[in-house]
Amino acid sequence: MSSYIALMRKEEGSDFGVDFPDFPGCVTAGKNLEDARRMAEEALRFHAEGLVEDGENLPEPSSLETVTSDPANHDAVAFLVSLPQSIAKTVRVNISVPEPALRRIDDYARSHGLSRSAFLTQAALRSMVG
Repeated sequence: MSSYIALMRKEEGSDFGVDFPDFPGCVTAGKNLEDARRMAEEALRFHAEGLVEDGENLPEPSSLETVTSDPANHDAVAFLVSLPQSIAKTVRVNISVPEPALRRIDDYARSHGLSRSAFLTQAALRSMVG
């Protein structure tokens, strides 16, 4: 089970905000400390599941020293949030594809906002259904 550092901040008149240095764009908030912690667990799980579904690799967790050495994080309280083991780790594979087919795959994936890996994973899973 991997654990990632979450950073909690609270400004006067606002909820408790939480973000994850290892997952830019993964943010949430809660009305109180317990709510913020619960929301952080949910936000990280959904974010990580989305990355895995898109064929992306999850980052290695940053160290506390790395996160706290950033001056932008000096006002935050750090805590750990664990990901369930059920979130699959992405594995790199080596396949051979004819070059013209690879160009078509890349063009299609790009035009649909997907990476090559995400498109190939989705296409393979769809072809096995039913």
